[in-house]
Amino acid sequence: MPGHFEPLPGGGAAVALDDVEISIIRSLAVQLMELIGPGPAEDASGDPLAELFAEGPSEPPSDPVLRRLFPDAYGGPGQPASGKEAEEQRAYSAEFRRYTENDLRAGKRENALAVIRSLDELVPAGEDGAVLELAPEESRRWLGALNDLRLAIGSRLEISDEEDSDLLLHLSDEDPRKPMVMAYLWLGALQETLVSTLMP
Repeated sequence: MPGHFEPLPGGGAAVALDDVEISIIRSLAVQLMELIGPGPAEDASGDPLAELFAEGPSEPPSDPVLRRLFPDAYGGPGQPASGKEAEEQRAYSAEFRRYTENDLRAGKRENALAVIRSLDELVPAGEDGAVLELAPEESRRWLGALNDLRLAIGSRLEISDEEDSDLLLHLSDEDPRKPMVMAYLWLGALQETLVSTLMP
């Protein structure tokens, strides 16, 4: 079980984490929540009906990590950057973003918060850290958060395809990106084993 998720009887997953691993995942989840920012509820009047129909932003985020986490629904690589078709795609994306981004942000915040809470509730099992056991729903929240963390780190490392990942594997130990690369790869391995526990 060390370093990877294993399925639990009846559903869910378990993984052994040491204190350093717990600290790293928790810190990354907190940073992710800070990056995503507060939801509209924090600024709203407290009227639940108004919050339900609150419109989100129509423009893509300026931060490249947030653009990766909240991409345009239409267009993308290989699509025209100008002309009538591009204008239509931008208009469709703006409309889609206006009505979906608030919910997407809330979901990503909830996933990150679920990770933080489950780590805070861990009971140490000795010098080796603790065993984290997740119910099926918690496993899905963790999977979403691990995916978002990898997207965020990958964006900071400017990873756009598998070839970029392979190049980063061969960085020297003196390269300042090395710790971030190691975290990216480690989270990927955790994510992969968690996916396998959720498959029937």
